[in-house]
Amino acid sequence: MNARSAPTPILAFDGVTFGYGRATPLLRDISFTIGGGELVGLLGPNGAGKTTLLRLATGALVPQHGEVRFAGQAVAMVGRRALAQAIAVVPQEMSMPFAYTVRQMVEMGRTPHVAPLGWGTLGMADQHAVEAAMEATAVAELAERRFNELSGGERQRVLVALALAQAPQLLLLDEPTAHLDIHHQIEVLELVARLNRETGLTVIASLHDLNLAARYFPRLMLFHHGIVADGPPSTALDPPLLGAVYGMPVQVGILRGARHLSVLPPTGEQATGDATARAAVHVIAGGGTGDLVMRLLAEEMVPFTAGPLNVGDSDGALAEQLALHTITEPPYAPVSAVGRADALAAMERVGRAILCPIPLGAGNVALLDAARAALHANVRVWLFEPSLPPTEATPLPEAVAAHVVERDYTDGAGAAAYAALVQAGALVVTNVPDLRAALLAAIPKRKP
Repeated sequence: MNARSAPTPILAFDGVTFGYGRATPLLRDISFTIGGGELVGLLGPNGAGKTTLLRLATGALVPQHGEVRFAGQAVAMVGRRALAQAIAVVPQEMSMPFAYTVRQMVEMGRTPHVAPLGWGTLGMADQHAVEAAMEATAVAELAERRFNELSGGERQRVLVALALAQAPQLLLLDEPTAHLDIHHQIEVLELVARLNRETGLTVIASLHDLNLAARYFPRLMLFHHGIVADGPPSTALDPPLLGAVYGMPVQVGILRGARHLSVLPPTGEQATGDATARAAVHVIAGGGTGDLVMRLLAEEMVPFTAGPLNVGDSDGALAEQLALHTITEPPYAPVSAVGRADALAAMERVGRAILCPIPLGAGNVALLDAARAALHANVRVWLFEPSLPPTEATPLPEAVAAHVVERDYTDGAGAAAYAALVQAGALVVTNVPDLRAALLAAIPKRKP
């Protein structure tokens, strides 16, 4: 029977109170149940009790009052080995003092299943479980690599594989995306959601990113001196409640046709027209490609605007800190007609633009057309291409197109648009010193 159609309670908190020796308990008299096959996200500021709840679920902490039950049995009455076989935990990160390979790391997940007198000896069933876990998490090809030499996203996938090798009924993740860039955050959460969907594995994860939580978790529990909301994103992410929990005003907008909500910056705090009028250049970036450029502009005290950038994009977060104004789009949404028009207007207003080496897809190729329209309106446009070999003269349009094709996912439309930009007079810059020199030559240095 499908676990989703008839959920079996797998975890229950009944009147649980816990505190770390403080006068006011961190969690007071909380009660809830989680059914088999559920995918649940835990939200709340630091110190709200999310990690504490996970540790109570594993038996690592003991409630001062109340009871935690796993599969109908009090956790305190379940043996440690039995709990380790049934509940797996993925931490934020793990650094190993020894040069373990990926395979050796995943094999550790079988420890609870190996007979005590035969520790370290894996049978055929154990080996099959290890191989299946590595295949499910796409780390099989990394099996002989050293764990500590992997990227953050790869290490997190290995930790999920280690957990899966335990063959658990319940998977707990403690801020699994905390130290990852947006690409690897999505990669890890897509993996977790797929495992839940395909195997019915019950998953509980603590998270900080409200947008990602709303996108991937159909049930959210919001913590603030206990549980203050428990339900789908549409009810748990209530703007007044979020404002009270996080101590700042929050807007929540629903994306039509998508499965998640967007937590957007309050409109009242956006830059005014007078502020954007002081900008000297407009930056088009995305996916981390604008980091060097925006930090350079801030260092040289060159005021700038940026966008369109998706909310949640790392460049968007940096632009919100450094730019006078940022044109935003909802998370994961393509550039809208309004966003394109706003970008063109911004470029025409300031007279200068920098196009960073963005990956090109159907969702953002319209920005290249906006940049070409800006060129025809006498806007000076620089193409920042740090991976392009430097040359004495401006590269030919064909050379630029051949270089850009490596990140073009539009069947050549993006590369052709880049070539058209060079043909129309865009200036190619291949390193930061040259970009700094070009900017300072074109823009009088001034304080924002």
